[in-house]
Amino acid sequence: MRELDERNLRGHNPRGHNPSNQNLAEDQTPLSRLSRRTALTALALVMALLWVLDVTSVVTTAGLEGNGVWWRVVPGLVAAVALLLPGAKVRAWTWGAEVAVFVSWAVTVGMFGSVTSTFGGWGLLETLCLLLLLVRTAKDVSSPWAAATLSGALGVAVIAAPMRLDVNGVVFSFLLTFPTGAAVGLGCHLRSLDDRRRRAVADVRQSERLELARELHDFVAHHVTGIVVQAQAARVIRESAPEQVDVLLGHIERAGSETLQSMRKLVRVLREDDGRAVRPGDLFAELGELVAAFAERDAPATLQIAAEARQARPDPEVETSVRNVVREGLTNVRRHASGSPSVSVRVALAGEGDGDARRLRVEVHNAPSSRRAAPNAEPLGGRGGLGLVGLAERTEAVGGTLHASRAEDGGWRLTAEFPLRGAVTGSPA
Repeated sequence: MRELDERNLRGHNPRGHNPSNQNLAEDQTPLSRLSRRTALTALALVMALLWVLDVTSVVTTAGLEGNGVWWRVVPGLVAAVALLLPGAKVRAWTWGAEVAVFVSWAVTVGMFGSVTSTFGGWGLLETLCLLLLLVRTAKDVSSPWAAATLSGALGVAVIAAPMRLDVNGVVFSFLLTFPTGAAVGLGCHLRSLDDRRRRAVADVRQSERLELARELHDFVAHHVTGIVVQAQAARVIRESAPEQVDVLLGHIERAGSETLQSMRKLVRVLREDDGRAVRPGDLFAELGELVAAFAERDAPATLQIAAEARQARPDPEVETSVRNVVREGLTNVRRHASGSPSVSVRVALAGEGDGDARRLRVEVHNAPSSRRAAPNAEPLGGRGGLGLVGLAERTEAVGGTLHASRAEDGGWRLTAEFPLRGAVTGSPA
C-alpha cells in the first residue's frame, strides 16, 4: 500500500516537489506559453524601434553639435540584453540588471550636464528597459532585501538619466519619478498575485492528497478487511469444518481479484489529466454489486431502491458519495457486527416538491449481532476510526448530511441525505 500511495501521490504532483517552490513557468498552459512568446516578440519589435530612434537622435545631435558620442546608446543596449535574458534563471537576469544599472550610472556621471539637446542625452530604449527591469525585480526576486536593493538602484538609474542634460534635466527627472513609482507598484501587485496563485495551487494539491488518502482508506477498509476477516474465519474452522476452508479460500481469491481491479481503477482515475469530472458508472448497478458481494461472503443483505429514486439524476460528486456511504456502512457491519442476521440498504427520495426541495436518502441498517464481543475485544480486521470522519467530511463537501446512531431494534443505522441540485426527476433519457 505504501508503494501505491507514493505512486499515486507522484501522479498528483509529477514534479515531486513543493508547489510553493515551483517557478510559475512550469505550470503554464500551451496557451499561456503562446501568449508569452507573442508578448516577447512584440516587446522585441518595440525595443528595436526605440533603438533605431535612439541611434537616429545620436546621429542628429552629432551632426548639429559636432560632439556626438556613440556610447550614449550603450546603456539602452545593455539594459535590453538584461531584460531579454531567460526568465527561468533569476540569477542570470539579475546580474544583467546590475550590469545595466552600473553602465547607466557610469554614463550619467560621465555626461552630467554636458548635453544641451534632449535628443541624444538619454535614450528611450534605456528608460523603457530599466523600468521593465524594475517591474521584473519587484515581481520575481525572492529575497525582500535583494529586491529592495536592486529596485532602488534601478529607480535611481531611471530618475538620474535626465541629469545628463544641461537644460531641463531636473524637470525630466521629476517627471520620471511617476513611472518609476508605477513600475514598483505594478511589480509588487504581480508578486502578490503570484504568491496567491502558489498558495491556491498548494491548497488544491493538498486537498487532492487528502481525497486520495480517503479513497485509499475506503479501498483498504472495504476490500482488505474482507480478506482479513475470511482468513481469520478459515483459521477458526480448519479443524472443525475443513470442507468449508476451500469455500473461504475461493472467497479470498475473488476478494483479492476485486482488490486489484479497484486499485487499477483508482490509478486510472488519478491519471486523468483533461480536467473533466469522471462520472461513475451506473450507480445502482454498482450498489447492487457491493450488496451482492457482501451477502455472498458475510451476511444476508438486501438492496431496496425506490422507483422515484431510480429516476433521479444526482451530480457525479453525489453519486460518488452515495457509493462511499454504502461501502463504509457495509464495512462497519463486517468489522463490528459480523454476526448480524440481516443487513438492508435503502435508497429513496426525501422531502416534498420537486427540484432542490428533494433529497436523496441512503440508509444502511443492520440487525443486532447474535455474537457478543468480549470486553475490549479487537474488531475483526483491526480498528479503524477514520472512516466515518472522512465520510462525514466528504458528505458535507457536496452539501449532504451524515448521521450514525443505534436503531430501535438494537442494531445500527447509517443515514445520509444528499441534495439533488440541478437533478432531473423523470424518465431516464
